[in-house]
Amino acid sequence: MKDVIETDYVIETQSLTKDYGMGRGIFDINLKIKKGEMVGFVGTNGSGKTTTIRCLMGFIKPTDGHAYVCGMESWKNASDVAKHVGYVPGEIAFPDLPTGTAFLKSQAEYFKIKDMSYANSLVEKLQLDTRANLKRMSKGMKQKTALVAALMNNADILLLDEPTTGLDPLMRNAFLDIIKEEHKKGKTIFMSSHMFNEVEETCDRVALISDGHLVDMVDMKKIKNRPSRDFKVEFLNEKDYLAFKKLGYKIIRDQEKYYQVTVNIKHKDINKLFKDLSKFDVKFISEVKYTLEKYFREVLAKKKLVDKQKQVDELSGKKEEKDV
Repeated sequence: MKDVIETDYVIETQSLTKDYGMGRGIFDINLKIKKGEMVGFVGTNGSGKTTTIRCLMGFIKPTDGHAYVCGMESWKNASDVAKHVGYVPGEIAFPDLPTGTAFLKSQAEYFKIKDMSYANSLVEKLQLDTRANLKRMSKGMKQKTALVAALMNNADILLLDEPTTGLDPLMRNAFLDIIKEEHKKGKTIFMSSHMFNEVEETCDRVALISDGHLVDMVDMKKIKNRPSRDFKVEFLNEKDYLAFKKLGYKIIRDQEKYYQVTVNIKHKDINKLFKDLSKFDVKFISEVKYTLEKYFREVLAKKKLVDKQKQVDELSGKKEEKDV
């Protein structure tokens, strides 16, 4: 395999695997991210997000497969990859420098940045006191310093590993506003998070990783422009509750105790639903928003059922072999 490949993708992994043993690591990860895309990367702690990003940065040598940034294989070209990337690590470790100011100055020298106006604007937006002692900063202050350091070079590619960790809600919103602006500039952004709402609000596509395996990649348009909507309806009496259930609507949740149902309705049938409900004594009706988190929960539930069936089939096969 060559160190550099011709590709339409700014970030790409091909069967990327880092096996730490005992089922830990990442396995057969295939990602393709085009220039200007913002892609989220979600999963629980320990699912493999950080390992994947470290492979992309060239910090970890894969057990198998490849990671590419700008067509360059990351492990063999780590120093060149770093020139094109603004990176926020999952675990921040600063060099032995006295203040945030000193650290950002050292970063500016490394990147040969002479105009610090952009860096200063980031410092202001994130309300960062760079005069503070680098080692004694709070977790939130350290995170903000790392964010400024990653963004100040105005790199075309951003690899962000849980970038909002330690930020209070106000600063988290400020950071997300900054990232949205970076995206509008045409930058390619790959951001890991365990918070679905962060990536749901900002990303074009979102990938789900679970136990080191890439489970799904969804276009956010699919979530936002769903062809149907869910409504929760509660009736004042059992008679109307039972009568409504006979109308043939698709009921996805039924709570008999509360005379309550949740129905899934295609957009063209919403007016009909409200017309039918006008005939009953309804206590309340509310839309149940379909979220990215709900979508991925459904994906994982289906995967669990498939995996369970595979185990049953394997056990059945082994039993048949034994009987023969």
